[in-house]
Amino acid sequence: MEFHHKPVLFDEAIESLAIHPDGVYIDGTAGGGGHSRAIAERLTTGKLLSIDQDPDAIEVVRERLRSYSCSVLARANFSEMDRVARDLDLPPVDGVLLDIGVSSHQLDTPERGFSYHTDAPLDMRMSQQGPSARDLVNTLTWQELARIISQYGEDRNAKSIAKGIVKARESAPIETTVQLAEIIKASVPAAVRREQGHPARKTFQALRIEVNGELDCLSKGLDAAFSLLKPGGRLAVITFHSLEDRMVKQRMASWCQGCTCPPDFPVCVCGKQPKAELLYKKGLAPSEAELEYNPRSRSARLRVCIKR
Repeated sequence: MEFHHKPVLFDEAIESLAIHPDGVYIDGTAGGGGHSRAIAERLTTGKLLSIDQDPDAIEVVRERLRSYSCSVLARANFSEMDRVARDLDLPPVDGVLLDIGVSSHQLDTPERGFSYHTDAPLDMRMSQQGPSARDLVNTLTWQELARIISQYGEDRNAKSIAKGIVKARESAPIETTVQLAEIIKASVPAAVRREQGHPARKTFQALRIEVNGELDCLSKGLDAAFSLLKPGGRLAVITFHSLEDRMVKQRMASWCQGCTCPPDFPVCVCGKQPKAELLYKKGLAPSEAELEYNPRSRSARLRVCIKR
């Protein structure tokens, strides 16, 4: 099986982990194994745990890391990494990498139903289990759909799109990606259709996030990853849209916050100490060179914190 994925901010992420040859690391979103292999290549007596919920990814990573004795694989969502680490008796770790979002392989494999560029069954399940996007658009009320599209897609036309979906399914179930994309296109004002980019992009993002519980998993995964780090351990997270990046930024800021006493107090009485420090104050964005060869990286951001 071919599993194509272009890791974004690849060199920056690997460098940020400051990998020790005898260290213990977790790649919580193994994908095509690019990051995992780069980490494994830098280990001697260390250990690498690669996790992914996508069975296709696990199959490919197993093959690509077959020659590395340091490699251990687990099929799970990265939000469960603390449980997985306990089951494997993994010691406190030196670094965790999370590359959040949908992979190039998932986007470019039509039958996975993530993209509106090719017609395919409306699916979007990263784990290939549980309710699909088709289930959502054919069963939820317009109010529920509007909330999802507004909250996770940040689309100001959420209400009209949701009503358009419900009206369309009265005639026949919505089965495919292109069918849904055309319904969305017909549900937005003409001015929106003339804008750059397909009007279905935000709705597809919103449905994908809802189908996979992405933001809940990210919240749990961040806490799980931080709890596994040893002092001096590093957590590196690559995000691809504002909702993810905002959560990572705020969570890391909360770990880095120290004294919360009013500024006019002569001495600290709260006793709060920072649990971490940021490696990059504002995070890292892709270089112009990376944007040139990989346009999908345009919204990516790398944030890294070091546990105290």
